[in-house]
Amino acid sequence: MTISHDRAFLDRVATRMVELDRGKLQSYPGNFARYQALKEEQLAQEAVVQAKADKLLAQEEVWIRKGVEARRTRAQGRINRLQLLREQRAQRRDAVGRVKMEVATGGASGKIVAELDRVSHSFPTGSGERRTVIRDFSTTILRGDKVGLIGPNGAGKTTLLKIILGELQPERGSVKRGTNLSVAYFDQMREQVDLDATLEDFISPGSEWIEIGNKRTHVRSYLGDFLFSPARASSPVRTLSGGERNRLLLARLFARPANVLVLDEPTNDLDIDTLELLEDLLQQYEGTVFLVSHDRRFLDNVVTSTIVAEGDGVWREYVGDVNDWMTQSSRAKSMLSTPEVPRASEPAKTPAVAESAVTDESTTTRRRKLSYKEQREFDALPQRIAELEAEQALVDKELDGGQLYATDPARATQLAARHAEIEEEWMAAMERWEELGGI
Repeated sequence: MTISHDRAFLDRVATRMVELDRGKLQSYPGNFARYQALKEEQLAQEAVVQAKADKLLAQEEVWIRKGVEARRTRAQGRINRLQLLREQRAQRRDAVGRVKMEVATGGASGKIVAELDRVSHSFPTGSGERRTVIRDFSTTILRGDKVGLIGPNGAGKTTLLKIILGELQPERGSVKRGTNLSVAYFDQMREQVDLDATLEDFISPGSEWIEIGNKRTHVRSYLGDFLFSPARASSPVRTLSGGERNRLLLARLFARPANVLVLDEPTNDLDIDTLELLEDLLQQYEGTVFLVSHDRRFLDNVVTSTIVAEGDGVWREYVGDVNDWMTQSSRAKSMLSTPEVPRASEPAKTPAVAESAVTDESTTTRRRKLSYKEQREFDALPQRIAELEAEQALVDKELDGGQLYATDPARATQLAARHAEIEEEWMAAMERWEELGGI
């Protein structure tokens, strides 16, 4: 059992999701992606049911205000039903609202934010030697880049950020910084938290108003966008939970005009809805973003390039997100491990030998002769795959629209579980078909 906001981790590990929503525990089969789909269907159906109940309640309220006429027994039954509708509406708990985020971009920076040329830096160790954390690193950061920094703890991510932003001079190499840089640093705000300050003073010291772009907002209304009620605006910061404190830090960060955002582990303690909204905001942000995070999904959805620590002070930049880095890194390693081309003095390989040298494991598997049992299994797999696809289509049709969650939730849960099983069986059948030679 695990509690995590890391969506990629949950997708790869979880087989069942349990959610605490409005005071109730609900279970969903499958991983996080499956939970999202089921939850969306459930909320859509819930909205339909609640809308019908609200309409009926409104009609009955109009009826009761007209006065109860003859046929007292039937009228009393209707009055009782109205009372029940009122109680059900009073007990209903709406889903928690979503954070509303806007960011004050400030004036545009120069086209080049920073240009590093063969930068190196080291720190002294206890033994009197120096440990190099950055070795001959060069890069150019342009306005609008969304850069992810990836590396283990202690690799030097914070040191590299400070060099890029001019807070630290490197031992060797040169750094040219752009003009009109206005930096908002999320990690520094954690260190500057005044636990005795009220929420509104922490967000906007000495003023009741916040200006974001051309929009002027009262500080209590702004706090409401981050799910803090007006009653809590005068509460001290120390009363907040870890997640609420991170939300407050984001509120303060985005209230400051800046064209460069530095976010060091901003996802800690944030709920998944807030994470997704923060992703959308950073994607639309016109300034430059430096992002340090261990949340792979968050990095994938935000960054346009990654700077990766590869050990012994070596840093390398890759275009794209985390998946692109892993692909490019794997390809580079495979090229380095490829045997050299034979020299002219060496005897050339015959066509048969050359062909066998490039034959990979899957090709060897396909070309070997199948046993009688394997051949029968291989011949039966296409029909099995088609049956699974047909069954999945029927399940999708029955679950379509989410109505089954209201009429027969047990049946809906059973079908959802079967849907997840079909996906696993279908994938296993496809992999076996390819393994036996069906490419």
